[in-house]
Amino acid sequence: MTDTHRSPSPSLAQDTAEAMDQALDWLIVLDSPSEEQTRQFHHWLAADPAHADAFARAQAVWNGPQVSQCAQNLASRPAKVTLLSRLRPHWKPLATAAVLILGLFSFSNLPLRLQADHLTVVGERQRLQLEDGSKVLLNTNSAFSSTINDRQRVARLYQGEAFFEVQPHRGQPLEIDAGPVTASVRDTAFAVRYLDGVAQVRVQRGDVDLRTTGDDKRVRLTAGESIRIGPNGFDRPAKLDATTDLAWVQGRLVFENCPLSQVLAELRRYYPGWIINNNEQLANVAVTGNYRLDQPLDVVRSLAHITSAKLMEYPALVILN
Repeated sequence: MTDTHRSPSPSLAQDTAEAMDQALDWLIVLDSPSEEQTRQFHHWLAADPAHADAFARAQAVWNGPQVSQCAQNLASRPAKVTLLSRLRPHWKPLATAAVLILGLFSFSNLPLRLQADHLTVVGERQRLQLEDGSKVLLNTNSAFSSTINDRQRVARLYQGEAFFEVQPHRGQPLEIDAGPVTASVRDTAFAVRYLDGVAQVRVQRGDVDLRTTGDDKRVRLTAGESIRIGPNGFDRPAKLDATTDLAWVQGRLVFENCPLSQVLAELRRYYPGWIINNNEQLANVAVTGNYRLDQPLDVVRSLAHITSAKLMEYPALVILN
């Protein structure tokens, strides 16, 4: 398989991990720092923009509900101590685990890294061409692999989203596994999304034969149809709204009377940090708009403006109040 855009190098991923590891160390030091330690911290912070980014992420995890719950569980008796003091013997493994659980590192799952041929980080898209000439557009935070030869034509979307333009082929169809479903296709343009154990298939052109991996139930979708596949199998096919459902293929995010909570959930897929809404009254505000998906922070700023919300911006963190 060839590609036109390369994934970040292993050295970059290692540098990011090291920055986060250092940030976690600074969190415990800054609980009661000396003047020299404070000076060293500011020197470390200014040495590399990645350090500020990592420290903001570490703080967000450390102050989040997951670590607070760990503190409560570890406290065997009431005591007037700070969270950091309570967790001092356990702080580093807990914070590291929280970082991994909350997904602050893209593709922290090692088996996924070993199996996938191509990975995209948050906010990245990648264009691929398979050996048979078929084209694939990987969306943000996705993992994909394929094997195409004289004996088999198979691909797998481990997570994320992809748009396929499959070329005509006289032999066996191309089969694409995505969690609970396998798609079998020839001469077709369609999208597959696989997130949190649920798959969504949207057909722009041609036909797609689907079968569930669990009980081998089958459905055929035609152009203009969409279907969701969850833990209980197929939902009913629905009409595809290509203007909104496939807008990301054109580099856009389109919303029509969509609750702000859903809009923010979609934006979080493209923003390499945290987007937090602290104003519950904003959650159901209807949003209609057409935005560039490569500028999620600008979209949040626009949403804050039209909803009269107060926006607080930090490195890798924005908060709506």
